[in-house]
Amino acid sequence: MAKALDYAPRPPTSQERLASEVEDSTDALLEGLELLRVLHDHGVLNVLGKTVRGGEGLTASLLQILGGSGGTTFLRNVSELSRTLGTLDPREVGLLSHALTTGVAESARHVASGRGIGLGELMGLLKDRDVQVALGAILALLKGMGRALREANGETQENANQAEVSR
Repeated sequence: MAKALDYAPRPPTSQERLASEVEDSTDALLEGLELLRVLHDHGVLNVLGKTVRGGEGLTASLLQILGGSGGTTFLRNVSELSRTLGTLDPREVGLLSHALTTGVAESARHVASGRGIGLGELMGLLKDRDVQVALGAILALLKGMGRALREANGETQENANQAEVSR
């Protein structure tokens, strides 16, 4: 009687595995190469490389990329934003950040429940202390922004309604 042969196929070599993967991923590789080419053409890869290597020459590269009028506007906006952020009290920002995070989580739960809100429920929410505090904070924010915008326009006089509310 014949004896069964033990046959174990030869495992593919690294080159054979690579060729197979390239064949299976041709579209993705082409898209990736196109993205890489665009990043290279715009100098982003150069900046990323300098960032990874510790930032040597990074500032000069960033200034070169931001060299046009759009770059100047960007730098001015970043400067103004950093000046504004520097004037904020960190404790107040922390408090508002915590409140915002809690509010976003609550709103996500509400959206996930799929419920809407009716007019009666809306009126009932106005009696809720949490809603009252949040609305007060939002209205105070709007009031402060409005005052700053009026002052920026050179308007210093309060109208009759503002004088009443201030009392």
